[in-house]
Amino acid sequence: MSQDQPRRPQPGQDPIKYGDVFDVSGDLANKPIAPEDAAMMQSAETQVLGQTQLGGAASIMQSAATQNEQAGLVGHLDVNAGDRGVIVSETRVPGRRIITEAVGGKVVQQYSEPTPVQTGRASAVGEGAITIGEALEATAQTVGHKAVDQSDASAIQAAEVRATGNNETSPGGLAAMAQSAAAYNADCTRDEDKMKLGDVLSGATAKLAADKAVTLEDAERVASAEVRNNPDASATPGGVAASVAAAARINESVK
Repeated sequence: MSQDQPRRPQPGQDPIKYGDVFDVSGDLANKPIAPEDAAMMQSAETQVLGQTQLGGAASIMQSAATQNEQAGLVGHLDVNAGDRGVIVSETRVPGRRIITEAVGGKVVQQYSEPTPVQTGRASAVGEGAITIGEALEATAQTVGHKAVDQSDASAIQAAEVRATGNNETSPGGLAAMAQSAAAYNADCTRDEDKMKLGDVLSGATAKLAADKAVTLEDAERVASAEVRNNPDASATPGGVAASVAAAARINESVK
């Protein structure tokens, strides 16, 4: 048999799925990693970051897709990333850049890399430290397409309280915008008309009356608010709590 011919899958052999190599749930976790998925991620990484990242999502997906194709479990042109495809985004904060990679709307990897520190507002909260406002802006990059619900609004309110030290919701502030968006969406029947996290959190730093470097305690308070107000008692992958927690871990690691 020619080496160019696809191999027949062995009886009982399973393909490598997204849930086998990434911390994802739902439908994506059970989908095989396909060659076209890997190719799209490789292209996205190169376009946004300048090259394929060592240990990044593209290299992991490429290895899995190659094994799946060689075993005859997927076709060379198969695509399983869904309508949302793959997205690689880069959020720059003082001293670091946060890279988020998503497949089918699910975050599969999020990590940070050091960058030259620029002078500016963030210097007041410590060189290289990520602020709460910047963590919220990262959320707008990762899940900006998500319609705002009460769990998001509660998490944003908790984040604003931690950033400003003020327990009262400021009229026209970030928390007030989020609460209004959640209330509007609750009565909105068309998904395309609902207000999204990106609408609220884009430019979050400028919308906060004050800001501070994210701590682990901040992350715990925000996560508690998000989970407590979610009917599923869970946090949104890549959402407000996840972004604040990621920022807190980064800040701890660069102390």
